[in-house]
Amino acid sequence: MGKTEKYFDQNEELVFLKHAVENTNEAFVTIDKDHKVLFFNKAAERIFGYDRKEVVGHDLDVIMAPTCSRNHREAVARYVETKVPRRIGHETEILAMRKGGEMFPASISFSVAEVEGRVIFTGIVRDMTETRALQEKIMQSERLAALGQLVAEISHEIKNPLMMIGGFSQQLLRSVSDPKDRNKLEIIAKEVKRLENLLADLREFHGRRALEAAPVDLHRLLQDTIAIVRENNPEKSVNIELMEDPDGRFVFGDEERLKQVFLNLMKNASEAVESGGNILVVTRVADDKVVIDIQDNGCGIPQEHQQKILSPFFTTKENGTGLGLCISKRIIEEHEGGGLEIDSQVGRGTTIHLKLPLYREPKNA
Repeated sequence: MGKTEKYFDQNEELVFLKHAVENTNEAFVTIDKDHKVLFFNKAAERIFGYDRKEVVGHDLDVIMAPTCSRNHREAVARYVETKVPRRIGHETEILAMRKGGEMFPASISFSVAEVEGRVIFTGIVRDMTETRALQEKIMQSERLAALGQLVAEISHEIKNPLMMIGGFSQQLLRSVSDPKDRNKLEIIAKEVKRLENLLADLREFHGRRALEAAPVDLHRLLQDTIAIVRENNPEKSVNIELMEDPDGRFVFGDEERLKQVFLNLMKNASEAVESGGNILVVTRVADDKVVIDIQDNGCGIPQEHQQKILSPFFTTKENGTGLGLCISKRIIEEHEGGGLEIDSQVGRGTTIHLKLPLYREPKNA
């Protein structure tokens, strides 16, 4: 046992204090006027990543960043000389450092005491990492709520004029014969459709709907979706194959919203492959989940885009909204135990892995 630990054990009140603070959630770090650590509780070990044997009896610099250490040392020396507290009794937010060099936000308050003529300083430290993350989530939710309200208002104002513009352009297309004028009207109609799709995506992204979950014939739904994708891409010869696991035919989910997901993912896959390319859709059972793999042999997703591809409003398409994948992921994750992951290699293609809850018909009693 070192001298500093003996100092605590020789004083009954300090022994009681030591046991009282040993198991708190806050880190307690006590030093003397020479910056030597006298006490380092379990929470301090957990927060800073040091074993107390590495710290107690050593200079406090062991656990401090150089800039913070210099300021702290000056503050301790100033108090010892003047007895005038500046930060003592106040809570301060700092950027602290763990053993591995990781910086983290922390809240620290200081106290000072004189025991048997010896001045000791105690810092009580709280790790603010989770608090900051929660605050950021709350702020993000508030921003999304405000944006959702704005989207609803803008959609309401834009929807009707867009429908009129689109309708009139289609009427004019039927009566105009001049090629240049027809080309202009086709562009108008196409852009109106693109804006209508954007508004629909924005409403879906910000206007969450409750799932209407029920048993779904997954294989029939996938077959119907594949038929729609083929019909909507007559100019592009793409081979789409479905391999079904009979044990994974039924899932428990919202059929309409799952159809939206499958249409979006298969449309993306068909756009990624060249004419003559292949898309393979495979279902399989893993535990109590059905896994659906949608695999293409297209261009693949560059590594620098793979971390962003599921973020809202990120797109590599010329006319994309950047919401399709984000909405698809959210819909899948709203199903119990659902998940969406992307595996992609440039030049070799992309596979989307979906997980949905397996539905088994109740056995007759």
